[in-house]
Amino acid sequence: MKNPVIIFPNAMKAMQDLHAAAADTGLPESTVGLVQLRVSQINGCSVCVDGHWRMLKKAGEADERVIAVAAWRDSPFFTDAERAAFALGEAATRISDRPEPVPDEIWEDAARHFDEKALAALIIQIAAINVWNRLNVITRQVAGEWRP
Repeated sequence: MKNPVIIFPNAMKAMQDLHAAAADTGLPESTVGLVQLRVSQINGCSVCVDGHWRMLKKAGEADERVIAVAAWRDSPFFTDAERAAFALGEAATRISDRPEPVPDEIWEDAARHFDEKALAALIIQIAAINVWNRLNVITRQVAGEWRP
């Protein structure tokens, strides 16, 4: 089937509005894109993995950083703030994998690197990419079919 947001255009608008609401908050777009790529890798969303690496490259992101996202813990290409965002993104995506879904250590590290507004934006972006991933995976959307 088509992606549900295509069937319900108001849902597409709502998703776009959610993304727009979390923009221009001091959270670097590169951090958003990298975290969206990582979350999409975890969720196995080929559409979003394909789209986000392309958007990152178009925005000028270095190959080393795009390729190393899945191995961010052992890669020297990321800042401490980006690592904190990755950790929060992974924890928020894998909420049923541990007794305390977002441990205090992960939360406190993210809060050290991002002010309240940027942290709120990061949480919204993590939640939104999880929604996109689920819509695409559930309906078996195919990577590349959305491109002209």
